[in-house]
Amino acid sequence: MLINKAYQFRIYPTEEQKILINKCIGSSRFVYNYYLDKKKTEYNENNKNISLSDMKKDLKKLYVEYPWLKEVDSVCLRNSLEDLDKSFINFFNGYGYPKFKSKNYKDTYRTTCIRSSYKSKSYSNIELDLENKEIKLPKLGKIKIRGYRNKKKFTGKIFNATIKKVGYKYYVSLSVEEEIEEKPFSLGYPIGIDLGVKNIVVTSDGYKYKIEEKITRQEKRIKGLQRGFSRCKRCSKNSYKIKMKIKIAYQKIRNMRKYLIHEITTKIVKENDLIAVETLKVKDMITKKENKKNHLSKYISNNSFNEVIRQIEYKSLWNNKKLIKVNTYFPSSKKCSRCGNINKKISDLRIRKWECSKCGNKNDRDINASINILEEGIELYYKRLLKN
Repeated sequence: MLINKAYQFRIYPTEEQKILINKCIGSSRFVYNYYLDKKKTEYNENNKNISLSDMKKDLKKLYVEYPWLKEVDSVCLRNSLEDLDKSFINFFNGYGYPKFKSKNYKDTYRTTCIRSSYKSKSYSNIELDLENKEIKLPKLGKIKIRGYRNKKKFTGKIFNATIKKVGYKYYVSLSVEEEIEEKPFSLGYPIGIDLGVKNIVVTSDGYKYKIEEKITRQEKRIKGLQRGFSRCKRCSKNSYKIKMKIKIAYQKIRNMRKYLIHEITTKIVKENDLIAVETLKVKDMITKKENKKNHLSKYISNNSFNEVIRQIEYKSLWNNKKLIKVNTYFPSSKKCSRCGNINKKISDLRIRKWECSKCGNKNDRDINASINILEEGIELYYKRLLKN
């Protein structure tokens, strides 16, 4: 079975390679902003739209006006034009109007893998060597990498590479097509999952996965750094140093959360055959007035509910496990897992434990919800089997 996969490595470029990476990032941002401005003025003055092909043709003229654009990878400049075109397509589909790229936002650029053959030998401008821990990138050449220590061979087909700078660190992400073995499915052990604020994941087994204390420590550190940044003079050396420290601290939080979610989802998929998950409307939960007042919106966005479901979805597909999504409006928290009685008073999130008025069963809010999600998931699974 062919699947699309992403590999991320930390790269260790030389000083010359770092200069070239920074030039590629700056040039791709410049081209994006230049043609966004051109599209806006052309539409406002002449009521004309510049197409992607027109922008690519015009890019050759831009090399004459700005000769330093020839120093960087030409593919990354064309990719920035494609990104601009996609952002306008998204705008016409109901999303926000494209914005100019800032230096303080994301320092990234994307280059495409180009293959060729000569005298029965195949060549590629992006090559990954996991044995020697090296990667070959256009214009940059070979760079030392770190990551995937257990993987010694790479057999996938590379589509593109995204080079990213975070603080003083550099990363490369590869978009790859890879073939994996299809495993036979056998319904063994099912599990229900409830996603929460206090605990990221609560299973029907009674396991509760909490946010690590290290993440909360880093958040407190960011607050202190931001106070220090507000006291600095604008564009001073100290303000730049603190800004870099803030970027690194945010990256640490992202990495910690990413590692924690991967650890939880991998364990759930490996140990269980049928996984029942509730589908949540995270956008509505964040924008809800009650959640904003109680500061729950921050915790909801930090817990990355959609990311947890996304990871379980693709990992279950790779391992041939069944994922059942339960309806958003299913009363998992209000329903008693023993007798099925619905208690409408449980809509208050502050109530963590409650006793059923019908059967007297003492319910933990999250564990009770995960058991109900499991029962509903099994029911939906057998209904689908009967239909087929």
